[in-house]
Amino acid sequence: MGAENFQKTAAGNRGAKRARVLLAAKLQTSFGDVEARLRDLSRKGALLECPQVPNVGSAVVFIRGETVVNARVAWAAGNRVGIEFDRMIDEHELLIHIGKPPKTSVQTPYPQSFRRPGIGRMSVEDRKVAQAWSIAVGLTLPEDKS
Repeated sequence: MGAENFQKTAAGNRGAKRARVLLAAKLQTSFGDVEARLRDLSRKGALLECPQVPNVGSAVVFIRGETVVNARVAWAAGNRVGIEFDRMIDEHELLIHIGKPPKTSVQTPYPQSFRRPGIGRMSVEDRKVAQAWSIAVGLTLPEDKS
């Protein structure tokens, strides 16, 4: 799943647009690193699912790719946690890679011709053998264009 369009929510006094996503993330907590699933994202905070939920009010560090942001736990319920970032983030930087293939410096060269190797150019002797064989089995070889 990628990101859906940013929408304003009616819940609470949230003024920031939110994107529904499903991405891997990590939380650094007082009890260690916790792998998490990022479910909702805005410039001000995020909703995550994680197996170990930090306490409400505790400080955490949100990590997703190159984005590392200090945050605090605003609420927790079940395996979900809402965090509020210490600073506003550019959510587009975090989401920019979605739907784009990774850039690689090595490009795969594609041959100009999709002919099997060795079929295109034959030596004079090999061509004579192929013609003799084709006559024996009732085939006609194409004219040599070399």
